[in-house]
Amino acid sequence: MKINGYNVPDNLHYNKEHEWIRIENDGCIKIGITDYAQQMLKEITFVYLPEKGITFNISETICTLESKKAISELFNPFTGEIIQVNDKLMKNPRIINEEPYGKGWIITIRPLKFKEEVGKLINSEQYAKYIKGLIKMDKDLLIYRWKEKES
Repeated sequence: MKINGYNVPDNLHYNKEHEWIRIENDGCIKIGITDYAQQMLKEITFVYLPEKGITFNISETICTLESKKAISELFNPFTGEIIQVNDKLMKNPRIINEEPYGKGWIITIRPLKFKEEVGKLINSEQYAKYIKGLIKMDKDLLIYRWKEKES
């Protein structure tokens, strides 16, 4: 589905840190950032990837993205072991901007506490509602600032 120009695929899970999560057939989890996130960051210029084999707890920083606009951290949506990183991002981090849900994936993890942690994810409809709220809040704040300047 499209929400105000942002692509939100129905076949993925999400979190409120603007990460998408795809549960693969083998039980591993592929992770990337959403279209909303990559558009907010603008042009991504560098990606700091973790090493394979490292285990992270849920909500720990597993990756850092640099863009012309900001530095952003990717938080682990599950406790698990990093089993694959997208090395292509080291040479061309803009792949994330070009294909956030495809070639722009960032890491794959083997979850260690899947059953306990999967309930923290939201579906595409919930994520779409969440970003609609953020968009409205941004618009309200811009209007408020503009009106304040007129006074």
